[in-house]
Amino acid sequence: QVQVVESGGGLVQAGGSLRLSCTASGSFFSINVMAWYRQVPGKQRELVADSNKRGSTNYLDSVKGRFTISRDSTKNMVFLQMNSLKFEDTAVYYCYAEIATTGRGIYYQYWGQGTQVTVSS
Repeated sequence: QVQVVESGGGLVQAGGSLRLSCTASGSFFSINVMAWYRQVPGKQRELVADSNKRGSTNYLDSVKGRFTISRDSTKNMVFLQMNSLKFEDTAVYYCYAEIATTGRGIYYQYWGQGTQVTVSS
């Protein structure tokens, strides 16, 4: 059973920082993309940042220069360092991973349960 679990959300003042962590656990062959999405009520879930196994990263325009995604492939973890937080960063943040459970090259999507980030203005 593959699981993806986030941690690190919380309440922070505008201008502050938070670091989110996510761990993929269970029995699997490899991980391709690991990413962070966020969602606010009434809006679609949006991609904040992603990182593939070759080390390429992408960021939502509004977080460029403030957020940094990183991975520890030895521990199957991904992190999101969020600096200079703004009120509009308030959302539930979800960890996402594309994981192959066998060596056949088929990757499945896994989501964490979400962690709330609240930025007070």
